[in-house]
Amino acid sequence: MTQQGVRWTSEQVLARAPDDASRKAGSRLGSAGPWSSSGCDGAGAVWGLCKGSGSKPYQTMIDTTGPAYKCSCPSRKFPCKHALGLLLLWSAGEQEVAAGSAPDWAEQWLKGRSSRATGTEAGAGPAATEPPAGPVDAEAARRRTEKRAARITAGADELEQRLEDLLRGGLAAAERPGYGLWEETAARMVDAQAPGLAARVRELGAIPGSGQGWPARLLEESALLHLLDRAWLGRSALPEPLAATVRSRVGVPASAQGPAVRDRWQVLAQYDTADARLVTRRIWLYGREWGRSALVLDFGAAGRAPALALPVGRTIDADLTPYPGAGQLRAALGERYEAPDAPAPDGPPPGATLTEAVERYGRALLDDPWLEAYPVTLDGAIPLPPKDGDDTWQLACEDGKLALPVPPGTASRPALWKLTAVSGGAPVTVFGECGHRGFTPLTAWPHGSTEPVRLT
Repeated sequence: MTQQGVRWTSEQVLARAPDDASRKAGSRLGSAGPWSSSGCDGAGAVWGLCKGSGSKPYQTMIDTTGPAYKCSCPSRKFPCKHALGLLLLWSAGEQEVAAGSAPDWAEQWLKGRSSRATGTEAGAGPAATEPPAGPVDAEAARRRTEKRAARITAGADELEQRLEDLLRGGLAAAERPGYGLWEETAARMVDAQAPGLAARVRELGAIPGSGQGWPARLLEESALLHLLDRAWLGRSALPEPLAATVRSRVGVPASAQGPAVRDRWQVLAQYDTADARLVTRRIWLYGREWGRSALVLDFGAAGRAPALALPVGRTIDADLTPYPGAGQLRAALGERYEAPDAPAPDGPPPGATLTEAVERYGRALLDDPWLEAYPVTLDGAIPLPPKDGDDTWQLACEDGKLALPVPPGTASRPALWKLTAVSGGAPVTVFGECGHRGFTPLTAWPHGSTEPVRLT
């Protein structure tokens, strides 16, 4: 059940997709272009007409309080791609789907649902004879879950064979077939409903011929992919927290679980990444009382910014609910009890040295071997621009005995020069992501200042 009048986030919409194909198709319909006569009311109803391949548009209706879906398209998926697209459009705000009165074709369905609900509550009339929807839906969901798991297992078996073929032929020969072979393998993983495996395969395809030492990088990433494959195939023997992490890495959607944590969360960083289908917004928060960082994700259809935006440096009084999995940092933002206030008077979170940053990332890998980066606040870091023909930026400790590289492409040159200007050659406090390729700076605090400088 969902609260009336409250628009879902795009993440909540996409989490209801029955499969990855529906999620992609729905994302493509999440813009105003194909829609007309769309609207919503304060009781949780959303409706719209979507232009299809025929002369008549599809009539799409949604009751978000159920939720329940109705569409005149022939799809047997619930929700169908048109319902997902309409919900994404609705989640974007009042300008995209405005409040109004439902047209006749939507009103008839909504009244029918209301009448059945009333009859069920009264315990009389035709509605009282209808079987309850809950157990049926739960059974259907169980069958879908089992079917998807079987498809992923078949895909993982196939991927294992392809990795064996790669090693048998020699890594040095991986450059000859070109990217097409990798894309074909990734497409097979998409068909197997394992988008996490597909993404890692595409990353493998970009490594051959990418510069000096690429065979070693290809071997490392192939080993991690092999480890994920074997973990999925043997997931029944894993502790549940680690099994949940494996499901997440493979690409099986999950919902936030467990008790919510209320705290005053400081917004440390916010930045977007995009591909052909989605725009992903990553927001790092730090709980002042909890003493830990959490990652909030929000999504937008291709070419559209996600709806959730939090000002860097501010604190919010809110609930966060963690996602399942060993060492998982992701959480869902729940109820907010007040608007963002002024910057936290005590400045940045407690800092760490470069050595401690690497150690924290290493410990995090024990829970999640596929973790790309770990949030760390560095205390007393000095940015070092490239020199002697090298193109690598570095963050050095004050005594100059240790430095971490900034991974190429993870931070723009203007951002790095901004960090250098903030530093002025002196140590600064920097928040960012520490991973196996180095440290990516996202936010900085000049010495003695509580006001952050956003680098992204």
